Amino acid sequence: MSEQANHDSIASRVTEISRHFDETIRTANLPVYRASTVLFETLESAYATGAAATAGELHASSYGTAGTPTTFALMDALAEIEGRGHDCRAALMPSGLSAISVALMAYLKTGDHMLMSDSVYGPARTFAQGILTRMGIETTFYDPAIGAGIAELMRPNTRVVYLESPGSYTFEIQDVPAICAVARQRGAISIIDNAWASPVFARPFDWGVDVSLLPLTKYWSGHADVLMGAAVVRKEHWAPLWTTVRQTGTCVGGDDAFLILRGLRTVDVRMRRHESTALALARWLEQRPEVGRVLHPALDSHPNHAIWRRDFSGSSGLFSFELQPAAMSAAGLGEAASTAGSPEQEARTARKLAALCERRRFFRIGYSWGGYESLIVPGRIGSLRTTHPWTGGPLIRVHVGLEEPGDLIADLNAGFAAMNAAM
Repeated sequence: MSEQANHDSIASRVTEISRHFDETIRTANLPVYRASTVLFETLESAYATGAAATAGELHASSYGTAGTPTTFALMDALAEIEGRGHDCRAALMPSGLSAISVALMAYLKTGDHMLMSDSVYGPARTFAQGILTRMGIETTFYDPAIGAGIAELMRPNTRVVYLESPGSYTFEIQDVPAICAVARQRGAISIIDNAWASPVFARPFDWGVDVSLLPLTKYWSGHADVLMGAAVVRKEHWAPLWTTVRQTGTCVGGDDAFLILRGLRTVDVRMRRHESTALALARWLEQRPEVGRVLHPALDSHPNHAIWRRDFSGSSGLFSFELQPAAMSAAGLGEAASTAGSPEQEARTARKLAALCERRRFFRIGYSWGGYESLIVPGRIGSLRTTHPWTGGPLIRVHVGLEEPGDLIADLNAGFAAMNAAM
């Protein structure tokens, strides 16, 4: 076989054709880069770029796990939006929980102590009590209302103060600036789970936070079809985070990064729709006889409303409401059951909660949130609180989607009717 014939073989040609294209064509959206291998013209450039990628230099990549133009574009966008007015960098993770776990491993080591809000996302608590405990890291859970009083809990080996505002399910608003000021004075890094109000209604770095953790799965995506998380950090805290990201092989693909970038284009209008509809439902729920109280920080009735007004510029679609214990009794709202706390009453409560939540047209049962759809789920937080165990009535968490407010009210109204009829 001739040399020319061998050169023109299909096996060889398919490896080189169409790998370069005219990049003068400009499209509205960034192209998706799918890559594992990164190519270099010289060994010198390969070695230099590898060293730069290891050091976490901006946009340096010697392998797909370090980044591609698509993932770098998302990292830049997160740093700019979440870190507005501050010198920040962002790293991507395959889920929100991955962002939490990688960040904590980046800033904690054996023998360290962490202070964590008692109202955090349940899996974050589990990670602290599980893997971090096995690593020899101690966690103390603190009252989310502690504010500057957290100074009394600081130890010489306290390295991280972990916040979440509002808190999961119970929606306490923390005095984040006061807590961060104490943490910084004592040489600890402050980390916040900024799921609820970001990316539109919160500016955590203005509050003094060092690291903001983002479940991009939620409002940043907005369409319930992608899993991703991120850690946005002040530049001075970038090195340990990036080292941990690289050493754990934590990375995301270009397709998922593209979906987050696409969702980002409409996040402002979506968040404002979630906000207005959720407030309409929250105010309607406050008038329901079955509801003891509505846990929504933007309501005047919320105990931390003043702090919310000071720190936040708006609210999202996620909140909870507490049911009147009497609504769970056989007698309904007329009188409390004499068998309160008995197995019979617990079974009745379970049936009533099922009647409220199941077979709704718009409010579907699901644990995530931040997408276009409305969701409802009972809050089972008995084992997730230690400083102030939950002692109220049954707790229901809702995520208000992009549906028409009147349709959602009608859906919940039907749920209450079913709950009241259930025995």
